[in-house]
Amino acid sequence: MKAYTVIKSLLTSCGLFPVCLLLACTEPPQAQAELVLGTICRINLYEYGSPQLYGTLFSRLREIEMTMSITMADTAVAKINQNAGIRPVPVPLDLMEVLDQALAYAALSEGAFDPTVGPLVQRWAIGSEHPRVPEAAEIEEALSLINWQDVVIDRDAATVFLRRSGMALDLGAIAKGYAADEIAKILQRARVTGAIIDLGGNIVAYGAKQRGLPWSIGIQNPLDSRGTYLGIFAIQHKSIVTSGVYERYAEIEGKRYHHILSTQDGYPVYNGLLSVTIIADRSIDADALSTTAFALGYEKGRALVESVDHAEALFIFEDKRIQGTPGALAQFTLRDTQFRLIP
Repeated sequence: MKAYTVIKSLLTSCGLFPVCLLLACTEPPQAQAELVLGTICRINLYEYGSPQLYGTLFSRLREIEMTMSITMADTAVAKINQNAGIRPVPVPLDLMEVLDQALAYAALSEGAFDPTVGPLVQRWAIGSEHPRVPEAAEIEEALSLINWQDVVIDRDAATVFLRRSGMALDLGAIAKGYAADEIAKILQRARVTGAIIDLGGNIVAYGAKQRGLPWSIGIQNPLDSRGTYLGIFAIQHKSIVTSGVYERYAEIEGKRYHHILSTQDGYPVYNGLLSVTIIADRSIDADALSTTAFALGYEKGRALVESVDHAEALFIFEDKRIQGTPGALAQFTLRDTQFRLIP
C-alpha cells in the first residue's frame, strides 16, 4: 500500500532548515555548537561541560554523519545507493540499527514512512541550491522506485541491498533522532544530570534543570517569524521534535513548496496542518513520528502516535486550532491567544 511519506534531508544548511523548537532559557558560555549533520548542532552541558566531553560528543556526531550522509560520496548510505540493483554493501552497526527502526516504522505506518524516498527527494531538491518542480513523468518514475519492502538486510553478513537500480535511501527523517539518542547515552555514562541537546531542531531535554525543575521548550509559531513561540512545553528527560510547512521550503515561480512530500502523488502534502510536535522518550521515535504524523493528517497521524509507547503529539492547524493527545496537552501552556486549544 502506498501512502504518504516523509522528507527531511539529513544534510541541510541551518538557514534552510531552521530550528523549530526554541530554548526558553538563557544559555551560559559552556554551550558548544558545530556544523555537523548538515545543520548547527548545539549541546549545553551547563556546569557539567568539559572540552574532553564536548569533544567526545561532537566526534560521535561526525561519525554518524560519515555513515549516513547522502551527499558525501564515501558514506555507507551513499555506497548502498550507488550499488542499488547491483550488490549488497557491508554496513556498520549504527546503520543497521537505524534501518531496523526505519523499516519498523514503515511497516507500522503501512508505508507512510519510507526510507527509500530518495528518488523523490532528489527530483524536488528542496533544501538544495537548485530546487525545482519535477515534470509529471519524473515524479511517476520516482514513485515507482519507492518501496521499503525492497530493502534487503542480511544481519548475519551485515549487509544492505536495494533490489532495483535507481532506488535510493534517505534517512533524513530518522537519523538525527538516532544521533540525539546516542549523545544522551554518552551523557548518561558520564553521569551528567542535566543538558539540552539541539541537533537542528531535534531537541533532547536531558534530565532536569537545577533543583529538579523541568526544562521549558518553546514551540515556534508557524505563522510568524523565526523565534516567535506560541506556547511552551515543560518537560524533562524527553525528546521533542516539530515538523511543519515552514521548516524547509522553496519559492518557485511565486508558489511555495514545502518539504513533506506524498508518495501517493509525489507533491507536497496539504491537509490543513501547519505543524506536528512529538514528545517521546526516544528522539528516534520523535523524529520519525513528527513528519509521518504530519503527512498522514490529524486522524491517522494521531492514531499512529497513540500506538507507540511513551509518545505524545500536538497538532497545529491552518485555522489556528491546536489539538493533541492528553499527555501532550498536560505538559503544554498556550501563550498566543490567536490560537485555540481544543481539548
